[in-house]
Amino acid sequence: MAKLKVAVFISSRGTNMQSLVRACQTPDFPAEICCVLSNNLEAAGLKFAADNSIPTRTIDHRDFESREEFESEITQYLTNLDVDLICLAGFMRLLTADFVNRWRDRILNIHPSLLPAFKGLHVHERAIESGARFTGCTVHYVRPEMDDGPIIAQAAVPILQEDTPEDLAARILEQEHKVYPLALKLVAENRVKIHGSRVIIERAEEESRSLINPTFKAR
Repeated sequence: MAKLKVAVFISSRGTNMQSLVRACQTPDFPAEICCVLSNNLEAAGLKFAADNSIPTRTIDHRDFESREEFESEITQYLTNLDVDLICLAGFMRLLTADFVNRWRDRILNIHPSLLPAFKGLHVHERAIESGARFTGCTVHYVRPEMDDGPIIAQAAVPILQEDTPEDLAARILEQEHKVYPLALKLVAENRVKIHGSRVIIERAEEESRSLINPTFKAR
C-alpha cells in the first residue's frame, strides 16, 4: 500500500516536525514527509528538513495582500505535490475557514494542553494558575474554530507544585514528540474514523488505552 504523503507546516525550529520526520524514516512507517513548508525564511526547521533530503518551500505571508491569496499559493503548491495530509507543527498563522474546509479532515494540529481545556495562547501559565493537577498535549483534526476539532490522541502530564511555565512546557514537549507520530501513524493506517465531533479508533482495547498516555502499560 502506498504511503500517505504528508506536508508539514512550520514557522520556527519545528521540533515536532523533526519527530515526524524521524518516525517516517523508519522502514515500516505508513507515511512519508513530502515537503516542509514555512511562512518564515529564517525558520530553523528548514535546515533540518534540507539536511534530511526533504523538499522545503517558503511562502511568506507578507508577500500577499490577503490571507486568501497567501493560502491559494499554498494550496497550489500542495496540489502539485499530490499531498494527502497537512500536519501543523508550530505554524504561527491562523488559517481561514475556506482553507480549513478545503482540506477538511486532512489537517492535523498539536496543541500543548488537554483540549478542550486551555485553548489559545499562554497555555502553560494558565494551566499552572488554574490549579489544575494535570495538563498535556492533544493531536486533533483542524476545524475553523481555534484549537477545535475531533481529538485523535492525547498525553497527560502532571503539573508539579514547583513548576514554572518553562518547566512544564519542556515536559509537555517530550510527550508531543511521542504522541504526534502516534497519531499520524493511526491516520496513515486508516484506523481513524470521524463520527460527528468524535474520533473512533479501530484497534484493540488494550492499544486504545495507550492513547491517553503513550507511556501507559497495562498490568
